[in-house]
Amino acid sequence: MKYRRLGNTGLKVSEIGLGSWLTYGTAAEQKAADACVAKAFECGINFFDTANAYNRGEGEKAIGAALRSYQRSDYVLSTKVFFPMGDGVNDRGLSRKHIMEQCEASLKRLGTDYIDVYFCHRFDKDTPVEETLRALDDLTAQGKILYSAVSEWSAAQIARAGGTSRRLNLRPLASNQPIYNMFERYIEEEVLEVSGQEGLGQVVFSPLAQGILTGKYKPGQQPPAGTRGADDSVNGVIRSYLRDDVLGVVAQLDDLAASLGLKLSQLALAWVLRQPGVSSALIGASKPGQVEENAQASGILLQQETLETIDGLLRQVADFAPAR
Repeated sequence: MKYRRLGNTGLKVSEIGLGSWLTYGTAAEQKAADACVAKAFECGINFFDTANAYNRGEGEKAIGAALRSYQRSDYVLSTKVFFPMGDGVNDRGLSRKHIMEQCEASLKRLGTDYIDVYFCHRFDKDTPVEETLRALDDLTAQGKILYSAVSEWSAAQIARAGGTSRRLNLRPLASNQPIYNMFERYIEEEVLEVSGQEGLGQVVFSPLAQGILTGKYKPGQQPPAGTRGADDSVNGVIRSYLRDDVLGVVAQLDDLAASLGLKLSQLALAWVLRQPGVSSALIGASKPGQVEENAQASGILLQQETLETIDGLLRQVADFAPAR
């Protein structure tokens, strides 16, 4: 396993991280979470990500329970705040009240004294960014979080936060967490450049496009039984990928990976990690074997010819925009 600095910080995270969106505390049982976390440690993964909103806290509980037997200094743990956690008018967003209350709640669910990286899950247009950044800075001063970060913030929002932090002499943000994969590349337009200027690393989620880039879904065929695509309770996003033109390109990418002696998932992860601004790619896994296969993508360097071939294939579906 290779490790990269998280933005301009001294914190080092594994190139492959283990996330818990749509898995632990939801689709996967605690035994699966325990087994996947154990395999992650075996593979050298030190970065584990969750969020309070994942099944209203159940994702945090599952990750916290799975990590409990490991030494706290051996792993980097991140969670998030923004989405509703109750029916009250203040049970959401990035106000000081919500951030402070949810940080305490997350610490309890995770069973830890501190959170390594605390992400603002989305931008809150109803709260002054100064209020949000001061709250995060106070939590850092209290030792409850070590680094503050954002998720799916635009380039303009990241630049605004950076300027505000400098003006108020607050600790800078460490990371952004955007979606990034072969089919969803919006961060290449502005986010990567601005993040680099502001010192933020990218911890990208859905690098395998909800599992599409594993090759398990075939054009002209129904999603295999037992997969996310066949589960109506969690396939709201993946459904838009299940188009024959998209899956046809995936089949060609699968052939390319095989010609290189790689699994498609490894090719897709190596492609994401080709970006120097990416600190870590978060995978989702319900089986230890998936963790092991994906972890092997760390350190794979793709030749320029391969990257050009991939770009040519992706141009066939350049107009693809998944529903969200």
